[in-house]
Amino acid sequence: MPARRASSSKTSTVTNTQAAAVTVAVMRLMWKSVDKMRCFRKRSILPFLGFLLTSLLFFNLYIDDGFVLEAEKRQLGDGLTHPPNSERYVHTFRDLSNFSGTINVTYRYLAGIPLSRKKYLTIGLSSIKRKKGNYLLETIKSIFDQSSYEELKEIVVVVHLADFDLVWCETLVQEISRKFAHHIIAGRLLVIQAPEDVYPSLDGLKRNYNDPEDRVRFRSKQNVDYAFLLNFCTNLSHFYMMLEDDVRCSRNFLTALKKVITSKEGSYWVMLEFSKLGYIGKLYHSKDLLRLAHFLLMFYQEMPCDWLLIYFRGLLAQKDVIRFKPSLFQHIGYFSSYKGAENKLKDDDFEEDSIDIPDNPPASLYTNINVFENYDATKSYSSIVDEYFWGKPPCTGDFFLIIFNKSTRVSRIKIVTGTEDRHNDILHHGALEVGQRAVETKQGRQCSSYITLGEFKLGKIEVSNVDHKIGFDIECVRIVITAGQKEWLIIRTISLWTTQPVSQLQQ
Repeated sequence: MPARRASSSKTSTVTNTQAAAVTVAVMRLMWKSVDKMRCFRKRSILPFLGFLLTSLLFFNLYIDDGFVLEAEKRQLGDGLTHPPNSERYVHTFRDLSNFSGTINVTYRYLAGIPLSRKKYLTIGLSSIKRKKGNYLLETIKSIFDQSSYEELKEIVVVVHLADFDLVWCETLVQEISRKFAHHIIAGRLLVIQAPEDVYPSLDGLKRNYNDPEDRVRFRSKQNVDYAFLLNFCTNLSHFYMMLEDDVRCSRNFLTALKKVITSKEGSYWVMLEFSKLGYIGKLYHSKDLLRLAHFLLMFYQEMPCDWLLIYFRGLLAQKDVIRFKPSLFQHIGYFSSYKGAENKLKDDDFEEDSIDIPDNPPASLYTNINVFENYDATKSYSSIVDEYFWGKPPCTGDFFLIIFNKSTRVSRIKIVTGTEDRHNDILHHGALEVGQRAVETKQGRQCSSYITLGEFKLGKIEVSNVDHKIGFDIECVRIVITAGQKEWLIIRTISLWTTQPVSQLQQ
């Protein structure tokens, strides 16, 4: 989302005090309008999205770098300086328009310290004392147990104990330190806490959606908990994964994540989802964490965090959900952290063993089959939920072509056509070919020679040990229609496995 920094060096026609008064008045009117629309909030994202954009633009125009929210002024008093060892923190919400400033929190390190080397992935967990049950230790254990030694080198787990019961925190830290001492020593596990006095007021909050007061307080505090966690994790790794504290992981989930990230190379995304539940399995670029942290703090009392995430990715121009199957994380908690209520939600797309996720190296896709609406060729090459290629009836000689960005050694190919509800839109007659020596032609880039690997049967084909059956690295994979058909054609998934490690594919 483009934004410009308000300059404090230029003379403003409106003082900070006047700007604050005008801002508050306008925002109150806006919130009243939005509150009236709450009855159909689930039916449309656009009204609130428009409101958020307008609000941010308003802040950008009228708030300069010296502006401090009134709620924070009450905390700060007259001075902004503290002794070096003080755990108080001053968060002034400067530069709200571009969300570029780090939130200056003095965190307590309860276990472990950050390493200087940037890792590939940070996994963030926020946890509070539950009335019934505690799943945090089981979640941490699953993260480490389901990762290989090589994967462990590339992750760091950050646990934010966001409860103000210090006795409970101390007891839990002792247990974590005893069970995961070697991971703490290796820098793979950190336990932190943001002090209570840095939190905004959690009293007298707006009761949106007719939620009871204690529910509003719970979800508002949760937004702030996550904001402080995100702020801490900003510079620890290249990517950030948010989990909840009652989750089980699939085996080698990091390898699966790397495959997906590699397959999205060159495309724009803000948030990738690896679970359809709550705030579980949401992946971000670390460069976006500060903006997300500020965003959660700005609207902490408006709605639950998983709803705010929808608006955040929309503001950064990712319109649609990008969710992958199988899910890599499963909810295991039986009792909710809110009042200990029963919570039996399960992700039916979860698979314990995710290692079979295809590599699908970066490639360009072409076809001369007439495409229906926006079901274009690239969607068959993705593991995103409910995406596939859909074309009008193909003719003899029509093709569907994949050209790799660089020649690749492929070990296995699996292609599935048709869907459960359109089981007749399969490829009835077709062949699978692989090619080499790609050259530029008038029709675009093509391989100059091909070898046939097999014929489609009942709309499917799977070939193993491809690298043993041919004597060259593959540059093209081609589906050729060997006989026309009256039915339309859906290519649901194209899955390719390579013999190269994912780390090499990313270089």
